[in-house]
Amino acid sequence: MTALITTAINTELRELINSACWRVSAAVNAEQSQLYWRIGARINAEVLGGARANYGAAVVDQLGLQLSAEFGRGFEAKNLRRMMKFAGLFPGSSIVASLMRQLSWTHFLQLLPIKDPTARAFFAQMAVEHRWMRTRTTRAN
Repeated sequence: MTALITTAINTELRELINSACWRVSAAVNAEQSQLYWRIGARINAEVLGGARANYGAAVVDQLGLQLSAEFGRGFEAKNLRRMMKFAGLFPGSSIVASLMRQLSWTHFLQLLPIKDPTARAFFAQMAVEHRWMRTRTTRAN
């Protein structure tokens, strides 16, 4: 009887832990995607807007050097350009805000090369519905 109770409690506690880990992961992914979108939108608006477009590439390179020195490789110029493309392809609407809560930055990176907006929206929706590419770390038993 004790073994049955222990097994039941163990199963329930594991489900609680895994559920909490999943929610934390989803919150972190949403915050990361929102940060990257905001960085991309800011660079697009301030650095590449209007007459500044001629020297925008050099500015992005310089920002990449400065930010990556302080915050790591995720902020190199190559990644800043991805953030800029992300903000450009997913304008600040309720749709992208909803996607940020359901998709990770890795999902968005996979969607960026899709040129057709209808196809991109379709694959984004499929990724949400079927949890494509989504990985979850689980603890060893």
